[in-house]
Amino acid sequence: MNLKLTETLTTAGFTKSQSDHSVYTKITPQGVTIIMVYVDDLVLTGGDLDEIERIKRLLDLRFKIKDLGDLKYFLGMEVARSSKEIHICQRKYALYIFKDFGYLYCKPVSTHMDYTCTSKLSRDSGIALPDRTPYRQLVGRLLYLTNTRPNIAYAVGQLSQFIDCPTDEHMRAAFRVLKYLKGCSSIGVFFSADNDLKLTGFADADWATCADTRKSITGHCFYLGSSLISWKSKKQSVVARSSFEAEYRALALATCQAQ
Repeated sequence: MNLKLTETLTTAGFTKSQSDHSVYTKITPQGVTIIMVYVDDLVLTGGDLDEIERIKRLLDLRFKIKDLGDLKYFLGMEVARSSKEIHICQRKYALYIFKDFGYLYCKPVSTHMDYTCTSKLSRDSGIALPDRTPYRQLVGRLLYLTNTRPNIAYAVGQLSQFIDCPTDEHMRAAFRVLKYLKGCSSIGVFFSADNDLKLTGFADADWATCADTRKSITGHCFYLGSSLISWKSKKQSVVARSSFEAEYRALALATCQAQ
């Protein structure tokens, strides 16, 4: 079906994205039309409503599709729209995590990490877990939450370093992220309708943060107008010999992302 879908969209004038093969775009004088594909689910968006209706009729003719109307829920993400903004969150997905790990009725905390100890976590911290699977499952699900929760990206990045050697201290740090999310599970990202489309970026680095390798952590985020559209927290690939070098590498990575 994927081959047939690609042929259908290509024939209709859509171009497959080179960076993401599940995204198809078509530019007309009336605007841009975008189609996102996941298995047998499709999301259509764009400014040319006539083109959207035309491609829906074509897809229905070829595949007998079902039109579910305005986007409200997709791949664990909840979408709420108004005339002023679009809000995307993963509240329901987070509730599933709380339930699966027994934290549905836990007491929330105000921060996603204990800054006195989480930043000092290492591979030798604590006692090794006899079963590594729950830790790996939890970190994997938290990683997916960072799609709409940039504020936990740093903490989850730290926890993901210990996938192969989790300990009880690493697990407690992961559970603290759950406690934090319990108090603000509905928070997500906003995309304002009133936007000047000006791209603004910020970059920073935390020098020699990793206790095991002494590598620095790079962080950057980009706004389109007032809307946050891109963010990352990642350990640098080499050991920086000064805070200046760490900052310079963070800026270079952010510049590549801006381009």
